[in-house]
Parts: sequence; C-alpha cells; structure tokens
Amino acid sequence: MRVAVPKETAAGERRVALVPETVSKLTSSGFEIRVERGAGESAGFPDADYEAAGGELADADGLLVGANAVARVARPSPEEVAKMASGTVLIGFLQPLTDADGIARLREQGVVAFAMESIPRITRAQSMDALSSQATVAGYKAVLLAADRVPKLFPMLMTAAGTIAPVRALVIGAGVAGLQAIATARRLGAVVSGFDVRPAVKEQVESLGAAFLDLGVSTEETEGGYARELTPEEQERQQAALEQRIPDFDVVVTTAAVPGRPAPKLIPATAVERMRPGSVIVDLAAETGGNCELTVPGEIVEHRGVTIDGTTNLPSLMAFHASQLYSRNVAALLQHLAPNGDLKLDWDDEITAGACVTRAETGT
Repeated sequence: MRVAVPKETAAGERRVALVPETVSKLTSSGFEIRVERGAGESAGFPDADYEAAGGELADADGLLVGANAVARVARPSPEEVAKMASGTVLIGFLQPLTDADGIARLREQGVVAFAMESIPRITRAQSMDALSSQATVAGYKAVLLAADRVPKLFPMLMTAAGTIAPVRALVIGAGVAGLQAIATARRLGAVVSGFDVRPAVKEQVESLGAAFLDLGVSTEETEGGYARELTPEEQERQQAALEQRIPDFDVVVTTAAVPGRPAPKLIPATAVERMRPGSVIVDLAAETGGNCELTVPGEIVEHRGVTIDGTTNLPSLMAFHASQLYSRNVAALLQHLAPNGDLKLDWDDEITAGACVTRAETGT
C-alpha cells in the first residue's frame, strides 16, 4: 500500500501526519511511504530523517501519483481533493459534522475518507484516538499560555522578602484536555480546582490533587464520554454559579465542547467583569465559538484588565510532540485498515465503519 504524506496547507498548521519514527515502522510492515519535501520541517523533522527511515521524498506535483492512501492532519483543500484518484483512502481531521461541503466534495471525487475525530471510543481503538492525543497537548499548552500571561508566579514562594501566595486556577471541563491542564497547573505549583457537569469525573479531578468545584449543576455522560448538552435553564444556573465563584481565581482554563455543535457559553461577560485585573482566561473551545462570551477565536483580547486568550489549534504550537502522537494514531489506523500493507476494508468492523465518512463503492 502506497501512502502519501503531503505538507499541510491550512493556515498556521505546523504538524505533519507521519513522522520518521512511524515511517520506519510502517515501511518494515509492508507499506510504501512517500513524503512531500518539507512536509515535516515545521514540526522539526527534516527530509533527511524521512529518507533515513525508508521514506521516499517527492515534490507536490508527483506526490499523489500511484498513491493508494493519503495521510494528513487537516482537511484537504478543494484543489488537493481534485488531484485524488477515485478509491483513494484519505485519513485526517475532516470535520464531518461541520464541513458538509468538504465531505460532499470527497464523496463526489470517489474518495474513501476516514475522519480521525470519528474513531469510535472503544478499547480496541484507543491507539487510534487522535482526539485524545491532541487534547493532551492542548491542555498542557493552555496552562503554559496562562502562566506566560498572568502577572503572578504560579507556585507559593517563601523568600527573604516574604511569602508569595500561589496562583489559584480553575479548569472547567474534566475531559482529556481538562485533566492534563489540571495536572500541568499542579506541577507548576498552583492551587487548582476543577469543574465538570459530570459527577463521575470528581474522583479523577481529586486524584490529580485538585479540588472539585460543585456548582449544583450536573448531567449524565453520553456514550462517547461527553456530557449531555445542558438545557437553557441549566445553562443559566451554571453561568450564575460560575459568576459567583470565578472572582476567586487568577487563571481559568475552559475546555467544554459538544461534537458538531457550537461551544456552550459558560462564562458571561458579567462574570469576566467581576474578575481581578490581571486575571487570564484561556479558552480551548475557541475554535467552535468559545466557552466565554468575550472570546474572539484566534485572538487575544483584554476586557477591563482581564486577558481572554482565544488562540486556536494549540497542538500546532507544540508541533513536534503533537505530530509524534498523531503519527502513532494514524499508523495504528493504517495497520488496522491494511494489515501488512494489504488494504482490506471490513465494513462489518466497528472501527472501520465508524470512522469512515465517505465510501466510494456505495456512494454514501
């Protein structure tokens, strides 16, 4: 099976779908890997490393010639889709719930597309769970961004000039990103609280040394591990409770998201206005509108002395390790779809069927 790895073209995207370490393992398992020149440079992987790992370098014009599969990070542009032959397997973050035009374009081209965000959350697919691997990086980076912007030291320090109190941090949402944010803030010395509407995660929050913030609002967990979307009345109660508690914190990291839907608004402008000047909010849900009413996706804004960081695509800011983790997820999926490099699509398999968003042979 010939796999092409293009250089990412999305604005600000520095990751690469396969790194040399994974290329070496795939080539020894029966795959042929062709990498576009410069594809890994932004992530810290030079072309020479790909050649040493057994990959073949190619220019953009010849990259897809004879390719059976394309592995990438972000969804392809219309021009890139047009170059794919019918029956080509495509793997990447394809946004199937929000990019209807892009999915239709792949279907019309006859591409057999597998969306990494659609990998079923089952035990057998854990090694392919790119949402979790990238959320781990995002949660870590979010706390570093907050630490850089808050005008305080995170840990408590006892000095000759007196004692400095530690930063008080709140992490909203205790999924993979939230738990990593809690762990990172704790390592930096902050006093950390975590909040989630799913009571079941209380033990996980406390196991990391954080206090669980009980706001009196809770809901059940869905099959995919996400929280059920709150009703308007529950959202109002949650916002009111947060508005009362948020002034206690110097740093707030929000991670709440609902797949395929705009991010729930958890922090109203009135709550931000009650925070102390110098406080920081890092909104990991900025790409889908943000958890804070004042978040501007892709921008860092200040409101009455409070910084709201809406930086998007945080994993790309740590492209080396984000690519390394994502590459392992992609390789695991490739080996599942093509054992020993021989493509065998079993549509009765839960992983194959669940991750596929377009199937050329059925036109669906």
